[in-house]
Amino acid sequence: MDFDNYKPAEPSAPASIPTAIPLQSPPTPPPRKKGLGWKIFWGVVLVLSILTNLLLLLALGGMAALVSSTAFSGLEQPFEESVLIDGPRHQTLAVINLKDIIDETASELVRKQLEQAANDPSIRGVIVRIVSPGGYVSSSDQIYNEIKRFREQTGKPAVAFMQSVAASGGYYSAVACDKIVAEPTVITGSIGVILSHLVIQDLLEQKLGINPVVVKSGEKKDWPSLFHRTTEEQTAYLKEKLIQPAFERFLEVVCEGRRDVLTPEEVRRLADGSIYPAPEALQKRLIDQIGYLQDAVAVTEQLAAIQGSRVIEYKERFAFWDLLAAQEKTSFKFDTKTLHQWTTPQLMYLWDGRQ
Repeated sequence: MDFDNYKPAEPSAPASIPTAIPLQSPPTPPPRKKGLGWKIFWGVVLVLSILTNLLLLLALGGMAALVSSTAFSGLEQPFEESVLIDGPRHQTLAVINLKDIIDETASELVRKQLEQAANDPSIRGVIVRIVSPGGYVSSSDQIYNEIKRFREQTGKPAVAFMQSVAASGGYYSAVACDKIVAEPTVITGSIGVILSHLVIQDLLEQKLGINPVVVKSGEKKDWPSLFHRTTEEQTAYLKEKLIQPAFERFLEVVCEGRRDVLTPEEVRRLADGSIYPAPEALQKRLIDQIGYLQDAVAVTEQLAAIQGSRVIEYKERFAFWDLLAAQEKTSFKFDTKTLHQWTTPQLMYLWDGRQ
């Protein structure tokens, strides 16, 4: 070994030792969309709402088509028949219902029922069931006229059947029939006219400090007035122009309807506004018989010369429009029309036990 030429190897640079191990950060997740669940929810609601409205429109269109087709074909009747007493179809008696306060709605319902009965050849007579204390003068007279017209045009009998209360305008309607049958507990009579109105003069002037101003073309233009007390002169004027003519008309129809059993003098004596229980009404010949529905049926059968009849009553057919009408009636609206109805004097054939 040659020690003279020996050179020690240069030491290599030591490898650097890392002082710390770098940590790798996790990947950043994509930003989360806010309100995604609510968007899905409202989207579903919107779709369901659109589908529901489409189905509703289709249903309404179908109903409208059905109504129009039946109306033009003449096959649909406004009332359906409900059988009260079963019997042969060719000899049927129809019960016509007159209930509650007699107004335009009541008179129109009676007219439609009588019209349907008149157009049905199987109907041999009608029973007008009256449960009413009376109502408006014109509406009572309309019902009276419709019953008389039914009898004259068809030649079929009409029998009044009173239940509970059939007074004033209710009795006015009854005398258009051939006979009158009343239940034992009926209150009837009250032949007369009533006119009532409000006077709010003190309320406005003394309580509220309001002084109404009325400009009129003549002295009698606003008789009776809300804003002034009714004088004796005004009362006499109203009796002459309103009360007396309506009262004489009432006497006329009673004399006509009860001409076989009462004289005009007897009718006038009974027409003092008094009410009569059924036994007293029978005694005074305001009615013909005390009984129940079966008795009214028997009387009508006798007049129609039939036996063992089928008895039906008319009921209004339910329609989708009835829901809308019912909702309209239940919603209270205070407008000029409502105010006019409340404040205008009403001439009525009405027995009101509250007065």
